[in-house]
Amino acid sequence: MSAPFPILITGASQRIGLHCAERLLADGQPVIVSYRSERPGVQRLRDLGAIVLAGDFSDEAGVLRFIAQLKAHTHGLRAIIHNASTWQAETPGHEAAALSQMLSVHVMAPYLINLHCTELLRASPLADIVHISDDVVRKGSPNRIAYSASKAALDNLTLSFASQLAPAIKVNGIAPAMILFNPDDDAAYRSKALSKSALGIEPGSEVIYQSLRYLLDNPYVTGTTLTVNGGRHVK
Repeated sequence: MSAPFPILITGASQRIGLHCAERLLADGQPVIVSYRSERPGVQRLRDLGAIVLAGDFSDEAGVLRFIAQLKAHTHGLRAIIHNASTWQAETPGHEAAALSQMLSVHVMAPYLINLHCTELLRASPLADIVHISDDVVRKGSPNRIAYSASKAALDNLTLSFASQLAPAIKVNGIAPAMILFNPDDDAAYRSKALSKSALGIEPGSEVIYQSLRYLLDNPYVTGTTLTVNGGRHVK
């Protein structure tokens, strides 16, 4: 029996992306990951047997270089998980640059990777694309307008590619909110963040892996974005 095709996870050097990559590897699933900066998590994934590829998604040339690298390492993909993300402050005088960077990472990179890697996915009998969006798009954000807009565009890619690539390739999204605190988040911030959801907990990265697993395993879901927000929308 031939080995399964790998799953590509972009931006998997830390936090949720790293956790999902480690869980897939533990399940015996080959994984290819992209990373922007060398972090301890990158070496951990190397040690676990993942193929790790540097990727700069800040412009078209960088995305196309990454795609060329990817195709040199595999002739098929089980799935593409678009997890790479960035947040740029919209400081006065630099708003356009911030928006441009976030659109590049959150929209252009997934768009080009999906387009150029469709044949890799078609080589697999089961194939998925999953876009990791953000619950913030549900109502927007007065403080992160550009970030929210770029993630909303990613949600729209889910709908368009789901229509275009069906029935061979399922395309879905996950929209998380407050999954994992940063080590330097203080008590006041943590309390305020937890109060925004009905469940009021910090669930950790495993809930995103569980959501990803559901989308990969369910044969009858496409064009859907799963909200994983602890009930923020009912609070």
